[in-house]
Amino acid sequence: MHGNLLGSWQAPGPTGLGTAAAQVPAYFGTCAIGQGRRDFSPLTLAPQVAYTERAWGDGDAPPLYCPPVERVDDRLAAEVDARLLTWAAERGFAEHELDGLRRTQFGRLAMLTHPDTDDPDALLVAAQLNASWWAADDYYADDSALGAVPALLPERLTLAMSAMDRPPPAGEFTPPLEQALRDDLVLRMFTSSVEHLGRHATPAQVQRICYSTFAMFVSWTAYAAWRERGQHPSAWEYLAARQHDSFYTSMTLIDVVGGYELPADLFYDPRVRHAAFRAGAASVLVNDLLSVEKDAADEKPVCNMVLLVAADRGCPVEEAVEVTVALHNDLVRDFERDHQALAAVPSPQLQWFMRGLRAWMGGGVEWHTTNARYARKDQP
Repeated sequence: MHGNLLGSWQAPGPTGLGTAAAQVPAYFGTCAIGQGRRDFSPLTLAPQVAYTERAWGDGDAPPLYCPPVERVDDRLAAEVDARLLTWAAERGFAEHELDGLRRTQFGRLAMLTHPDTDDPDALLVAAQLNASWWAADDYYADDSALGAVPALLPERLTLAMSAMDRPPPAGEFTPPLEQALRDDLVLRMFTSSVEHLGRHATPAQVQRICYSTFAMFVSWTAYAAWRERGQHPSAWEYLAARQHDSFYTSMTLIDVVGGYELPADLFYDPRVRHAAFRAGAASVLVNDLLSVEKDAADEKPVCNMVLLVAADRGCPVEEAVEVTVALHNDLVRDFERDHQALAAVPSPQLQWFMRGLRAWMGGGVEWHTTNARYARKDQP
């Protein structure tokens, strides 16, 4: 839990990339590092790390260039997943929905992608929000079998925004909204997730996460419009939409789960933001690569980079996979260069955050390639 940042606020000095270090002593005097966060030494904070080429799928496609997995702790993952299932049952999950959540293992995702803490309650924040984002994506946006209706998506997402960032009371018009938020499973998930987030995050961090989510929702409405019109966007249009609809949204939790706060002047600096967007886009391409079969089988096919490249070029899916893998690998190499360039900035928070981005990519690949949700149907 964060300390009282406002209680010892000082007049700001210089701002911008690299100047936050001048305020580090005051910052650490007011913000307690989250319980369980690993005490990284300067050597372990350095960006030098052996990236690897990792085989995936059936091994026929080119390998993915990615950071190594920094931690695999199955016992910790099981603890977070157990807490997530208890939380989901309290939100009203049916037994078959609990079975699906159990198989998906968002607790394991949190364990793999946030190696800078061993605190299961902090990791539960990431597990809950990722489960909520996935549920909204499945139930509202992507999966026709689960009730996703493109024409209804905008109004559903508007209520999701109200669940995350509750409007002030509006007299007689508030009770119907409150009832609507209670009546929908996904909305109950968002309401509870943000309440738990607020126990670990500063108000600024909460709003940062809300607004990155809302930007993601805008991209979802573009996909819905394309699907409703039966239109296949070009791959470049899809990537433009993906800038704000990637695992970047999940990555906004890195410092919250780690128990610190990356100052806004650093978080929103273009060089840091571009590095984070590259990390998020690379990670979502992994998702696309492992979701091709599922996405192609939907009644209204979902936007997927591989399928769109194949449509643009009139080429086999196997060739489109190679193009997508090459793009992923280029993005990861670009991030690697970003990390090296930003290593000179004398901000511990920034160095923790950049390492967190790298760890998220490595953990994300591990989770996707070992998760039953993304296993091919012809594989055991």
